[in-house]
Amino acid sequence: MATLPVYRWRLAPDGLATRRQLRAAGLRPGGQDVAAQLERPRRRRGPLIAYLYRIDRARPVRPMTPAKTAALDRANAARRTCPACRNDVGYVIPVSLGMCVPCAYPAADSTSDLPGRGCHVR
Repeated sequence: MATLPVYRWRLAPDGLATRRQLRAAGLRPGGQDVAAQLERPRRRRGPLIAYLYRIDRARPVRPMTPAKTAALDRANAARRTCPACRNDVGYVIPVSLGMCVPCAYPAADSTSDLPGRGCHVR
């Protein structure tokens, strides 16, 4: 079993990139294996590790189809819909509350200084 080359932070050779760097360039790994590893030292815990891929083997990002766009819109709308009042509140419902802020704190005065108070029906 071969081992991966390990490079220190900011010392990786040209021609290698992380997933984020590939995505920023409009590319994806495209099924290739990890070419190298990048380590960034941390003081208290172990090092941060990022995997590097060869840029010359990367493929272009697949275009978004109308069906994928519609599915993503439906998923985001579901995340914005309060299960208690069934309204689209305009922001992603916090998992910690499980419902919109006005439904989570109904006894609070609607003229309070807290964000998200007041009419939440859009």
